[in-house]
Amino acid sequence: MVWKVIGIVVVGIIAIWLIGAVIKLVLPLVVIAAIGTGVYLLYKAVAGSNGAKAPLDQ
Repeated sequence: MVWKVIGIVVVGIIAIWLIGAVIKLVLPLVVIAAIGTGVYLLYKAVAGSNGAKAPLDQ
């Protein structure tokens, strides 16, 4: 019974460690994607405000 508890604790610690490593790897990509999306949407909003077509729409 003691070994089961120790095993569960060890598996839990490894799972938390792996999740932390994945988040550490993916977080910069998510931030870069969010900034890129914001810049693109801002460009589309500004380019479409004067009635002219954006270069990407031509």
